[in-house]
Amino acid sequence: MSKLITWSDRYSVGVARIDAQHQRLVELLNEFHAAMLAGGGRAAVGKTLDGLVDYTLSHFAAEEALMKHVAYPGYEQHKAEHTKLIEQVKLLTGKAQTAGSALTLEVAAFLQHWLTDHIANVDKKYGPHLIAAGIK
Repeated sequence: MSKLITWSDRYSVGVARIDAQHQRLVELLNEFHAAMLAGGGRAAVGKTLDGLVDYTLSHFAAEEALMKHVAYPGYEQHKAEHTKLIEQVKLLTGKAQTAGSALTLEVAAFLQHWLTDHIANVDKKYGPHLIAAGIK
């Protein structure tokens, strides 16, 4: 199977439960990509995408709860990024469900870029703060 993203340590924030959630997000994005490549049809691709979006929402809630718990100073900005992503994904997925495969590829590319960039450049910032607060 062709993977859209391969997990590596460069994505690790150093907090086991968050790293596990990020790894699951990568798996779900790869499953979505595989469903598209396999020509799974709108229903199969849509179901995979819905699962990815649902997991992302629960991951964001868990991440935000941890940041709030340790009074992470970048919490508000980080939460705003999450909110912006959710709005963009909802817009793109709504269009993808009616427009078909071309937009589905756009959704995959958007999610791939966002996920790798967000984890590597934004989430990594809170890792040391959580670890210093005793969250491993």
